[in-house]
Amino acid sequence: MEQIVLLTEKAVKQVKQMMKESGEENAYFRVGVYGGGCSGLSYAMGFDHNKREDDHEFEKDGLRILVDKESALVLKGTTIDYEQGAMGGGFTIHNPNAIASCGCGSSFRTATHAGTPEEC
Repeated sequence: MEQIVLLTEKAVKQVKQMMKESGEENAYFRVGVYGGGCSGLSYAMGFDHNKREDDHEFEKDGLRILVDKESALVLKGTTIDYEQGAMGGGFTIHNPNAIASCGCGSSFRTATHAGTPEEC
């Protein structure tokens, strides 16, 4: 199936490490969006053991990734990376569909999906 989001090698390595540390090696890595945040939509990432009928499933270096049908509409072409710095590490998300985002970078909106903005 078509790859909706691209995870860099560093991101895949970090997700696999997190899965190992939490005993979730057999889980899927789910990437999605939900309504909320300053700009209307927020990113969600986590482990899931259940694949739904409308999920897009693809694999990167042995990591099984799920994106639900609704999230795929606003995530197509998104790149997820992991960066390690002096203050610690974290995932960075580059979404070419986002036309506005909040200062923290975890909330956004697209031209076709405004979500449900909340006060910061």
